[in-house]
Amino acid sequence: MRICVTGSVATDHLMTFPGSFTDSLMADQLHTISLSFLVDDLQVRRGGVGANIAFGLASLGLQPILLAAVGHDFGDYRSWLDRHGVDTSAVLESEVSHTARFVCTTDSDHNQIASFYPGAMVEARNIEIGPLQRRYGSIDLVIVGPNDPEAMLRHTQECRERAIPFVADPSQQLASMDGESIRQLIDGAAYLFTNEYEAALTEQKTGWTAAEILERVGVRVTTLGKHGAKVETAAGEIARVGVPAERGLADPTGVGDAFRAGYLAGVAWGFGPERCAQLGSMLATLVIETVGTQEYQLDHAEFAERFAEAYGASAAAELATVLVPA
Repeated sequence: MRICVTGSVATDHLMTFPGSFTDSLMADQLHTISLSFLVDDLQVRRGGVGANIAFGLASLGLQPILLAAVGHDFGDYRSWLDRHGVDTSAVLESEVSHTARFVCTTDSDHNQIASFYPGAMVEARNIEIGPLQRRYGSIDLVIVGPNDPEAMLRHTQECRERAIPFVADPSQQLASMDGESIRQLIDGAAYLFTNEYEAALTEQKTGWTAAEILERVGVRVTTLGKHGAKVETAAGEIARVGVPAERGLADPTGVGDAFRAGYLAGVAWGFGPERCAQLGSMLATLVIETVGTQEYQLDHAEFAERFAEAYGASAAAELATVLVPA
């Protein structure tokens, strides 16, 4: 399966605050909030949802195509992605803007406060999928991840016109998009990914009930944090999985991106919804154990062992048919 990943590419500045944000929040003063948190760590890492998902797919042995807009400072990042199996030949490099930047502080309860500077990402609205489809002969699935909102809508519309199945993953952009835009974004998607909060926000902003959303998408996948994930269709819930045991909690940034990469790798391999969700949860666990969204080391043999521990021998046996030890 040839998968094209659209979405943000960014540099992540990840900080940790040793206390709890809630200790500094006063309910009756939130309208005049002005806070500064003294952090005790700073990590500068490669990130962005599009790049994170593409990296995750490549780490599992697939060859995803990254379609995104980046800045003139992208050279080292491009080399990193190319070296790890991501096809960056279709990435648009801006002549005037920096690559997008994500600045995030995580407290001791794993709550996060973040800001995002789009930079070159706004130029993603100028990217067409058609030339890519002609270059490769066919595109089997397009992931429409959080990006410049106009780009997201353009990509989904082009997918409909060209009859290319697409994944709607609005994620962080749900907060800035209105109901009509969100309806355009998700209508007709083969897969819709959100976390539990985003699922409720999608229903609130679109005015559609959960049942109405299920009628408009092929599969709805909702991540539930420490409680795992559930997969639904209009016919009803078809899978619910838990999360594997963690070997430590380092940083939650990028966990959702890894889940999507794992799930969609399972789709590419022809797995059923339950196995796809298990695969996504296993890859997400590796990310939460690591600081940085692309810093995890995926040893295929060890991955298979942990997968067996979490989900059983039969699940691992199915995975072994496609995941070749590296």
